[in-house]
Amino acid sequence: MNPKPSIRHLLGKKTFSHDELVILLSADKGEQNLIFQKASEVKQNNVGNKVYLRGLVEYSNICSKNCFYCGVRSGNKNVRRYKLSESEVLEAAQFVLDQHFASMVIQAGELSSPQNTCRIGELVRKIKQLSQGKIGITLSLGEQSREIYRYWHDCGAHRYLLRIETSNPDLFQKMHPQDTFHTFEKRLKALEDLRNEGFQVGTGVMIGLPFQTYDDLAFDLEFFKNLDIDMVGMGPYIEHKDTPLYQYKDLLLSPLERLDLSLKMVALLRIIMPDINIAATTAMETIDPNAKIRALKVGANVIMPNLTPLKYKEDYLLYEGKPNIDEEAQQTLNYLIQSISAIHCEIGWDNWGDSLHFFHRHPENKEIEPHS
Repeated sequence: MNPKPSIRHLLGKKTFSHDELVILLSADKGEQNLIFQKASEVKQNNVGNKVYLRGLVEYSNICSKNCFYCGVRSGNKNVRRYKLSESEVLEAAQFVLDQHFASMVIQAGELSSPQNTCRIGELVRKIKQLSQGKIGITLSLGEQSREIYRYWHDCGAHRYLLRIETSNPDLFQKMHPQDTFHTFEKRLKALEDLRNEGFQVGTGVMIGLPFQTYDDLAFDLEFFKNLDIDMVGMGPYIEHKDTPLYQYKDLLLSPLERLDLSLKMVALLRIIMPDINIAATTAMETIDPNAKIRALKVGANVIMPNLTPLKYKEDYLLYEGKPNIDEEAQQTLNYLIQSISAIHCEIGWDNWGDSLHFFHRHPENKEIEPHS
């Protein structure tokens, strides 16, 4: 039987096998610092020390899906449902403009009605008009038809985030109702449609799910690589008491173990996909208030400050313990600016901060990025 290779030896390699990824993911606290150090070097050499801000607007918590892990699932009757007005969204866009973020994300539960489709399209157009084309727009609105994706892209959105949640079809099935509305195949098809409609495509997974293994997480990393994804947002699974998955809470790793594993996932992803965008996600801060900054140090390069109006924030709880729901946007931003500066990173003001990976794959599209 061959001895297990050392972490230091593995990190000297250019590529990793599946089994090697599993070894790296299972590295202990002492060894994981070697992974973090390597990821930091790879990040610096490929995307530099710039951090790009995306103003996040949680447009609505009304969702047609009933996913077993999510606090705003359609079956949760304890949620006060809301939808932002046009003026509230445009006010957030004005904040993005005034603060020189240059990018925003519109996120909501999944709805496919013609009214919702048109409303999103109109909002995208009006944000573009308000900003004279200066704001880059990411949408995160679930699975839609290719025609809807095309319409939103034509309106001016150019990035889309749709999490696969897990690349293991069996685990995916455990996380969702057994019906034709929640299928792994539909999620994959939606990601393919987004790519074909010209979007920069983002996806992601939950880390530390019940029943999830190191094997699954290694496959997740390979999934991102094989799909040639442009951007990733992933973080620890945080349980919510009003969900079916909550019954398995005793199977979970401790919160700190889930956070450590999430940081290792970010670091390993940066090493195997050096030029993509990786978000430091809010779920990490549920466990450690400084976790986003820790994620930046080990490979992440995007942060999404929450610009949702204060009165709605506590109603957009995908998981429990969400941080900063009582903070105004300016408070959050001031803290971020100080924290980012403290780790010698620089905010990419007035810059869309699009995925370099997308442009390396599509050099002909370089001109769509108006800010340098």
